[in-house]
Amino acid sequence: MVQTVHVPLAGREYDVRIGQGLLTNAGAEIAPLLRRKRVAIVTDENVAAKHLDDLQSALEVSGITSVFHVLPAGEATKSWPHFSNCVDWLLEAKVERNDVVVALGGGVVGDLVGFAAAVLRRGVRFVQMPTSLLAQVDSSVGGKTGINSTHGKNLIGAFHQPSLVLADIDVLGTLQPRDFLAGYGEVVKYGLLGDADFYDWLETNGPALASGDTEARTYAVKRSVEMKAEIVVRDETEQGDRALLNLGHTFCHALEKATGYSDRLLHGEGVAIGCALAFDLSQRLGLCSQELPSRIHAHLKAMGMKADLADIPGDLPDADTLLDLMGQDKKVIDGQLRFILARGIGQAFVTSDVPKDVVRGLLSDALASR
Repeated sequence: MVQTVHVPLAGREYDVRIGQGLLTNAGAEIAPLLRRKRVAIVTDENVAAKHLDDLQSALEVSGITSVFHVLPAGEATKSWPHFSNCVDWLLEAKVERNDVVVALGGGVVGDLVGFAAAVLRRGVRFVQMPTSLLAQVDSSVGGKTGINSTHGKNLIGAFHQPSLVLADIDVLGTLQPRDFLAGYGEVVKYGLLGDADFYDWLETNGPALASGDTEARTYAVKRSVEMKAEIVVRDETEQGDRALLNLGHTFCHALEKATGYSDRLLHGEGVAIGCALAFDLSQRLGLCSQELPSRIHAHLKAMGMKADLADIPGDLPDADTLLDLMGQDKKVIDGQLRFILARGIGQAFVTSDVPKDVVRGLLSDALASR
């Protein structure tokens, strides 16, 4: 059964469709958006090998022709050269203002293609078809698009909402366990930031989710999307509440930069470690009980996930360098780092009132345990 979460942004409303069989029924799902029966698909090498033929066949059943462009896989693709190449290809493919571009892939593809759609002919419509758990629960929803810079992650981009999101639960079965668990880092984030009952549910059902239980996966994706949609509708361009979605990300983005955006640390792994550090920091500041960080670490470890700096292979910079990298984050306002901290599970809040020496001490201790 396919379930729908509606994102009611005035004038830019869209549905997030969640369930099995959405890839093979993509033609019927996308057809109502089209003025001419033609789409341009952008994907990456890994996803193309698994899903591109099936998508093109599904479109053909509905009489929709398609052209496609394949990007290299990996976080390094979110860069000016690949972005420029993608935009040039869309222009060469004669994508018109009223056409639809399909982003078939994980967060890297969705972010880059969404940004390309935002600037192409001053804005064309696009459909997100997220193929990773991380993209299904987070990056495909909400309209944040962009690429990385040598100065940091996601510093160049635009807010451009999709016209439709098709989250096919079946495609999650093609993910490697590490990639699935990286996406689970974002799922855990939702429970931690705003829904204690959902976090309790994850502690009980996480193993079933990881082992392939379709019902559990569908519920986890749907609840995550519901939470994100509620926040995005309140604060589309991150002037306030939407910053809550960055729980763990201030630490995460610094760690990704420190590891060269490589497979040493996947984004969702960085989010999980960052969430654990955010609760550690909250506890050090006397905001939450001493037991909470241990509870979160225990769950992440039970799921076989990275939970500490000690779990990142290779060398890491010292605490001062990591602090400097955190200062490059796009959440810095008036030179002040913004942290998302918590008074308890499901009770996150945004603050700039965090002494740097406390953060430095936390990082020093975490590095010393490596």
